[in-house]
Amino acid sequence: MDELIRSLDQLTREMMGRLQEATYEELETFVEERQELVDSIAEQVAICQSTSAQKEEIHRILEHDYALLDRMNVLRLEAQDFLQKRNHAKVQRSAYEAKYSADSILMDRRK
Repeated sequence: MDELIRSLDQLTREMMGRLQEATYEELETFVEERQELVDSIAEQVAICQSTSAQKEEIHRILEHDYALLDRMNVLRLEAQDFLQKRNHAKVQRSAYEAKYSADSILMDRRK
């Protein structure tokens, strides 16, 4: 279990080192790898008791969760903003691209 905790710590340190530059794809990969490690650790804990040192190490690693969640929320808000702007532009464009019938005739009167 110590090896799994070290792997989780190393993975977390690597991500924290480049968190501000990380893309959502990198964060997604990180979360998937992290989940695999957490599941393995949970299996080990079910088999044998963890020591207090192991628990403290896990708690120390989990302290980084707030920074990770903040970065994920920033990326989520950026994506949400992009989608809103895109939808707004789509609405504006569709207002100017009125659909007219090909058989329609425009009648103009002179005053």
